[in-house]
Amino acid sequence: MTPAAALLAVFALCPAVHAAATTVFASSFAGSTSTAVFPPPGVSVTSDASDFPDATQINVFGPTPTGDEAFAIATAPVSPDYTNIFPLVEPATSDKKEFDVIHSWGNLSPFQSTNLGLSKSSAKIPAGCTLQQVHLLHRHGARYPTSGSAPASFAAALHAAAETGNLTASGPLAFLNTWTYKLGAEILTPFGRAQLFELGVGFRVKYGDLLKGFKDLPVWRTTSEERMVDSALHFAAGFFGVQEYQNDYHQLIEIEAQGFNSTLAPYDQCPNANNVIASAATNFTTQWASIYLADAQKRLAPHFKAAGMTLNATWLFAMQQTCAYETVALGYSAFCDLFTEEEWKGYEYSVDLSFWYNNGPGNPAVAAQGIGWVQELVSRLTQTRINVTESASSVNASIVGSNVTFPFEQPIYVDATHDTVISAIVVAMNFTSLARTGPLPGTHIPKNRSYIVNQISPFASNMVGQVLSCPSLSTSSASSVSSAIASASSTAPSALPSISIPGDGSTPASPATHIRWILNDAVVPLTGISGCTSNPDGLCAFDTFVKGMQQRIGEVDFAFGCFGNYAVPNPNLIVDGQLPGELRAGM
Repeated sequence: MTPAAALLAVFALCPAVHAAATTVFASSFAGSTSTAVFPPPGVSVTSDASDFPDATQINVFGPTPTGDEAFAIATAPVSPDYTNIFPLVEPATSDKKEFDVIHSWGNLSPFQSTNLGLSKSSAKIPAGCTLQQVHLLHRHGARYPTSGSAPASFAAALHAAAETGNLTASGPLAFLNTWTYKLGAEILTPFGRAQLFELGVGFRVKYGDLLKGFKDLPVWRTTSEERMVDSALHFAAGFFGVQEYQNDYHQLIEIEAQGFNSTLAPYDQCPNANNVIASAATNFTTQWASIYLADAQKRLAPHFKAAGMTLNATWLFAMQQTCAYETVALGYSAFCDLFTEEEWKGYEYSVDLSFWYNNGPGNPAVAAQGIGWVQELVSRLTQTRINVTESASSVNASIVGSNVTFPFEQPIYVDATHDTVISAIVVAMNFTSLARTGPLPGTHIPKNRSYIVNQISPFASNMVGQVLSCPSLSTSSASSVSSAIASASSTAPSALPSISIPGDGSTPASPATHIRWILNDAVVPLTGISGCTSNPDGLCAFDTFVKGMQQRIGEVDFAFGCFGNYAVPNPNLIVDGQLPGELRAGM
């Protein structure tokens, strides 16, 4: 054979050699769970304590004068925006588009300042108003998946195939051949801890001056789950400082478990939050996944062969979730780059569908779950104890009946809760602007939809009620709220006390005249609340708002919503978290 013929023969063999080389079976450990434990076993921080005296024992602090409190929400020219995702790596898309993947993960996205509300307003205190009090409701920080989640199921199925030698992944999925599942369950990730610390720092810078009005230590609330306690403590450490926070406030921990009332975890006392009614979104999300992931399945399925697994929409959705969870836990995920911009928009909308019909305006048990916190809010605003024998809800009578565990006249209230509770409370409060564009279809993404979960309940989501004194608005006939004040004056609660939180003593305290709500730094229109009129700054007269909340409490039937024997209507046109009145009347 001539050299040229020999060379041609080699080239002729190349396709076969290449084909054989690409058939690479996965390692037997692929999909297995890997964990790490720190501190090392048997090591204790107290074992050598005498060699490491704390700062108080050394007692050489240097100068420690404190400055005055910050009040940036009132004194700065603009309200600061929050966009920090450090140290997370922003994922790319498979089609290399410039797209914000991290904030397309719905409730798994990190909090950032949003623009879902009144576009010409901001969280900065409006001109002519002074801040009297704030009510903060916030979600915990980024966490690992909940137990039995889709990412864990995907990993388990992958590992079962790999152990038997029946897993082959190639091309964009080749990383699966050696991928292991590194996620824990339920608890905060390091990034999640940072989120709550920074939320506490930001809240001190924006609202710290209100501390001057406290006559006793603050009482702030959370629930007993690990991530909830950690979130509350990291918030407090950011707000008060690491060395001071344990001495500067009281942390009330409400038990989160079946058999215990808590407005911060109301689903535990709501059977309809744990049965088929709570999964009303399933048909919508299944239908939508089959549509938006169809191209991904065609593109990726040829690169994946595993015994007992077909790379269908279910597993592809699990891979998208794994991208989100790995990123907020590990800083980066190879799963993210597998999907296009449109597929990430599709994932975001899938979460919106899930929340709308399971945990939002489209679920008939949701308003009942959120109404207990609304009762507590009215109790705080009016400084009136809740009559729990007449107010059936998730309110814990032992807690709200005590001035120790549920004090009035605090300038700053802080409650920590979950994503699905925030989404229930905004429904119970009748923030109708979030449901303005109506029920979500399972066939396409509506243009300009108003319900977007990553702007409502992301990790470290926060909702702030600002209680204000706005004398000029209260007396001006041109004020957009003056008519509401006048119309409410004859019907407002006769015993409604004025909230008057003193400042530094240099000026007399002023009574509260208005209130507004800020959700993730966006001002929420309050026009869904009876008596609250349109206002460019989202302001509603204080007594009008209270009366509107009392009316809403009367409208929401907790017993029926949580314990009633009913089915979700088909078609489901619910937009206020309750079964329509005509359907309730027939039961």
